[in-house]
Amino acid sequence: MKKIGKQTFSIKDNVFVRDTFTIVGKKEGEGPLGDKFDMIVDDDLWGEDSWEKCELKFQKEAVKHLMDKNNLAQKDIDLLISGDLLNQITSSSFAARDLQLPYVGVYGACSTMALTMGLGSLLIDGGFANNIICVTSSHFCSAERQYRLPLEMGGQRHMSAQWTVTGTAAVWLSNGGSGPRIKNVTFGKIQDLGVKDANNMGAAMAPAAYDSLRQHLEDTGVDYDLIVTGDLGTVGKSIVNKMFNEDKKSIEKKYDDCGTIIFDIEKQDVHAGGSGCGCSATVFGAFLYKKLLNKEINKLLFTSTGALHSPTATLQGESIPGIAHCVGIEM
Repeated sequence: MKKIGKQTFSIKDNVFVRDTFTIVGKKEGEGPLGDKFDMIVDDDLWGEDSWEKCELKFQKEAVKHLMDKNNLAQKDIDLLISGDLLNQITSSSFAARDLQLPYVGVYGACSTMALTMGLGSLLIDGGFANNIICVTSSHFCSAERQYRLPLEMGGQRHMSAQWTVTGTAAVWLSNGGSGPRIKNVTFGKIQDLGVKDANNMGAAMAPAAYDSLRQHLEDTGVDYDLIVTGDLGTVGKSIVNKMFNEDKKSIEKKYDDCGTIIFDIEKQDVHAGGSGCGCSATVFGAFLYKKLLNKEINKLLFTSTGALHSPTATLQGESIPGIAHCVGIEM
């Protein structure tokens, strides 16, 4: 059996994270990780005539650069697994159209990076593929237009609101080579505590993060050097810490969140921190992956978090369900 505990899959064969490639926007490039990204784009449109087309270009270019960097041809890639925030994951599908790689599109909202890496790991471990590229993206302007208010309206943002990261990361998984190995994957259960405020994603996602993290740690028993959630920001991060403390299983000393890592919250006007598919993706690709490579940490629990709402459901009075997926990675 490759399943351990209640929800976790143990990766028995080698699944290596071979390489990553990250592209971010200007604001992200001005943050604490600015010197760690592979590419910084100063123009929110990057020469395109819409933000959505710009996001498509982000994904496509990240995959191309990752492949070129590692001398990978189309025939070497068995599968592209990707997703994003836009209706019908349009950025991913149109990028896949241009890349002409075998493609599986998934939707996990901001949990997509861990979701694609988890699915890719299972496929490689099962012997169905040798090389898989996982990619996701988000764009501040396109996300605001879809989920909250069009930028042209100049709406005032709530203090609990987060800044959707303009960025993408492509991650190459392989059954050969060297590097950090994916050891365990926990797919989360939807948690919904009734939050309806689209400007408070951290509170909506925090219960799912707690539930998945607690289950993963219970299933595996691994003592991780660093535990990182996707994009809970300051609000969600504090809720997760509170839930673990109340459970008398504090993780506070080894826990951080990508939404508080990618921006300087004191100096950059991002309110509660970063969010979006690109948040955990770029922090993993540019920062966490390199900490593993440099052996600054040996065991990382990477958990992307997502709010599975839609503008339609919100207008109909529905609450915002949360999901979180965990990927245990060891050097």
